[in-house]
Amino acid sequence: MKGIIGRKVGMTQIFDSNGQVIPVTVIKAGPCYVTQIRTEEKDGYSAVQLGFEELPPKRNGSSRLNQPQRGHLKRNGLDLPDLRVLREFRVKQIDVQEGQKLTVADVFAPGERVDIVGTSKGRGFAGTVKRHSFNRQPKTHGQSDRERAHGSIGSTTTPGRVLKGTRMAGRMGGQRVTIQNLEVVVVDAEKHMLAVRGSVPGAKGGILLIKQSRKQH
Repeated sequence: MKGIIGRKVGMTQIFDSNGQVIPVTVIKAGPCYVTQIRTEEKDGYSAVQLGFEELPPKRNGSSRLNQPQRGHLKRNGLDLPDLRVLREFRVKQIDVQEGQKLTVADVFAPGERVDIVGTSKGRGFAGTVKRHSFNRQPKTHGQSDRERAHGSIGSTTTPGRVLKGTRMAGRMGGQRVTIQNLEVVVVDAEKHMLAVRGSVPGAKGGILLIKQSRKQH
């Protein structure tokens, strides 16, 4: 099972044995619990569902999860803690069991390549200059408020409509993004920390899915 769930901590830099600076992103990865196993015979596909980040009880001692969520974690004799995040990882071969606890040191080692999936930062409603890197309109020759406008979008009589996919202003960011082929630089088993070379999607505190790279150099 080459996958784990984590939360982005932030970016820093470290030095290798040659004194070269390496920019890294620090991720709190795991520990995760195997909450469910999907099989071809029963579900039509093969996958492993992992749970991440234990939830503390409320002040009165009750759970923060509702009954269906708690029942999912307690079924078939499982006694898993309340978990905030559940995600599935598609796998070809299942080598874990329900209820098993996975740490970052069990899954990855320094030097391996990973793909990281996250949600990009939401930028709100953005214009075409920011969203699509359009050029500005001329500042002179009579324009007063068209400097950052996108210009004409029509196509006269043929086809006489705005084509689908035309780059215009709209909501920017807040989408699922995958960064491929990042190198694992540091694995800290005691602190459950993982450091990868380069940047990963999303803001600090965002949920990340770390998986084995599919396109290794």
